[in-house]
Amino acid sequence: MESLQVGRAKLTWLNGGVNHLDGGAMFGVVPKPLWSKKYPVNEKNQIELRTDPILVELDGKRLLIDSGIGNDKLTEKQRRNFGVLEQSEIEHSLSQLGLTCEDIDYLLMTHLHFDHACGISKFADDSLIPMFPNAVIYTTEVEWQEMKDPNIRSQNTYWPDNWKPVQHLVHTFEQEIEILPGLKMVHTGGHSDGHALVIFEDGDASFIHMADIMPTHAHQNVLWVLAYDDYPVTSVHEKEKWMSHGYQKKAWFTFYHDAHYRAVQFNHEGKWEDEIKRHRYNYK
Repeated sequence: MESLQVGRAKLTWLNGGVNHLDGGAMFGVVPKPLWSKKYPVNEKNQIELRTDPILVELDGKRLLIDSGIGNDKLTEKQRRNFGVLEQSEIEHSLSQLGLTCEDIDYLLMTHLHFDHACGISKFADDSLIPMFPNAVIYTTEVEWQEMKDPNIRSQNTYWPDNWKPVQHLVHTFEQEIEILPGLKMVHTGGHSDGHALVIFEDGDASFIHMADIMPTHAHQNVLWVLAYDDYPVTSVHEKEKWMSHGYQKKAWFTFYHDAHYRAVQFNHEGKWEDEIKRHRYNYK
């Protein structure tokens, strides 16, 4: 498993599964001859996308950013349509680190679309129970309310199986919340109305997890946003704001979905300076 030390925080990427989505949808109005130079595409016009939570170890606490695609939460048809070739191996990943799901203190949900939230619960004796029973789950109030009462567009991605088993663990916030000293969640909107990013600053060291307003390294261009975004213009403005902030801090930009890079660091001019590549190996 790849890891990265950023000031007081240690980040480790867990195996949360992999799916494949239409490349055009992931790059919106950007023509394929442009985006395909930045990110590989298969013969079905699909791109490989991880769903790998990031374990953050900070000040004696253990936090997860998002929860993976889960196990047995999708039908056979959904697995086929979403190109799901691997389901979550979170428990195995944690065991390799000498940890269990019970050791997670906080779960930071950037948003609650199925590919981020299916791993939030699991089946036990045909019932769904929390995957991380001791974790406080943070998400924005806007996102939580839409999860429980989705509209005609969002009902295909906000599922009762992903919120009902954990509702007693959920704590919501409005604009921003400091989880631990230097570690915040900030409401951005854009991809979904309640979408949030995660930012950590510790002196000169920092990382920004932009979640799905910058899902891969190939989305660095602020105008390259997803066709899945409910509010694409908001995505553009928030992306521009936070990428500029990150450049000035020489922050690490971390990824949940990127199949090729775990994190990239840019300099003050937005030029590529350092990287953490994803190693391709059998997790089991």
